[in-house]
Parts: sequence; structure tokens; C-alpha cells
Amino acid sequence: MDRVQNAAQWVLLSYRIPREPSQPRIAVWRKLERLGVARLGDGLIALPAGDRTREQLDWVAEEVVDNGGTAMIWIASPVDLAQEQAVVDGMRRARAAEYRAVIEQAATVPADEAECTRLVRRLRGELRRITDRDYFPPAERETARIAVQDLAERHITVGERA
Repeated sequence: MDRVQNAAQWVLLSYRIPREPSQPRIAVWRKLERLGVARLGDGLIALPAGDRTREQLDWVAEEVVDNGGTAMIWIASPVDLAQEQAVVDGMRRARAAEYRAVIEQAATVPADEAECTRLVRRLRGELRRITDRDYFPPAERETARIAVQDLAERHITVGERA
């Protein structure tokens, strides 16, 4: 995935989708959340520019249009670097919160071996999903990776004792 530390350009999606039926609007909202977009305003979202992010927003724009809405993709550069930094900081805070949730869950060790296996598998999947939308990694990223790794190692130790 494209990783941008100091983004000079952003891919913007400006869209409008009918309120009814609500299912397509909700589906688009969920896809945008999974992509980790920055919400700049009502119907205006941004991702750091890159081939993959452009393609992802092209797909969302196509879905919006297929559901009776309008969508435009833009490539833009911020004029004010402080405003860009605020967007970056917001994206970083959102991912940090997601990583903290993983860290908290990894701190619990289920007594049941099968449940622990499921938890490790689920948390590894969650880490992959978060990492896929983590364009500006916070410090919590590595802490979460280590917490899940430690849980897996504790699980192996517990399993060996059983």
C-alpha cells in the first residue's frame, strides 16, 4: 500500500448519494471508513495521493453513481501546510485509537485454548485491516503488533502446559 509521510498531493472524492434507499449510502459510508479516509466536509473526503488510493476512490465513485448519486475525483495540494497537518494528525489519531483497542483486547488471555486461538486470529486480522488504512503510522502501531505477538506466544506456552 502507498505510504505517504509528508503528502504533497491528496486524492479527493466529492460525492452526493440519495438518502433513500439508505442501504447504498450506508454501504458507501462503510467502505470509506474501511479505507481510513479523512472527512473534510459533508460529502468530501481525502486520502493521500497514490495509485492505489486513487483506484479505491474511483471504485467508490462508481458505486455512488451506480446508486443514483454524483461523484467527482480530484487531485489536490493544500495551500496551508498547517491545515494539511491537521488532517494528517486526525487520521493518525483515528488509527491510534484503533490500535489501542487491539492492545486492550490482547491484554486479556482467555482460559480456554480454543478461545485464545480465535482471539489471536481475530486480532491479527484486525491489525492487517488497520495497517491497510494507516497512512501515517502512530507509535501505537508497533505496540499493538507486539501485544498480539505476545498474546500468541503466551497462548503457545499455555497450550504446552495443558
